[in-house]
Amino acid sequence: MPHKNPDPKRHSGCPPNASVVILGDRWSLLIIRDMMLREFRTYKEFLGSYERIATNILADRLQKLITHGIITADSDPSDGRKLIYSLTPKGIDLAPVLTEMVLCAAAHEDTANQALVRQMRKDKEKFISAIRQRWAKTIRAADPNVRAKLRPAPDTRQRASRPSLRSQRLRNVDARGTRRGQH
Repeated sequence: MPHKNPDPKRHSGCPPNASVVILGDRWSLLIIRDMMLREFRTYKEFLGSYERIATNILADRLQKLITHGIITADSDPSDGRKLIYSLTPKGIDLAPVLTEMVLCAAAHEDTANQALVRQMRKDKEKFISAIRQRWAKTIRAADPNVRAKLRPAPDTRQRASRPSLRSQRLRNVDARGTRRGQH
């Protein structure tokens, strides 16, 4: 089976190296942390974080995370000039990684936010599950196309009695007098 060619910016196809290329700077990890744990979604919220990221670095890291498919940016429905950032399913998959990083740092360093650390230690799986559920709801609300992807597959008994969405869509297209197969 052929291997994917590594990204030209990577020195190798090694998985840890790929992770470091995408997430290896502190700012990218802090943006992801703020999204997962603090529910930040706007540029202004990221700027207000106590680490005081510079505007040019923030803009660069947000674009980098978008390019790597970790986050998305959509226009704010209430003000089209602003962007709302969301974690993608790929970004949400980083919840266990971020949780382990927090727990490792708390075990070996003097860190703040011990209430969060205690919550993670008490029931790590429940903590991660809550993050996944919160962001899955956000994704469903923002993108109707993703809703179908995140929905469990229907029971096969139900499928036999109901026409597929694709066949319904094709019938709707035919009813409008449009050529079949054009979407």
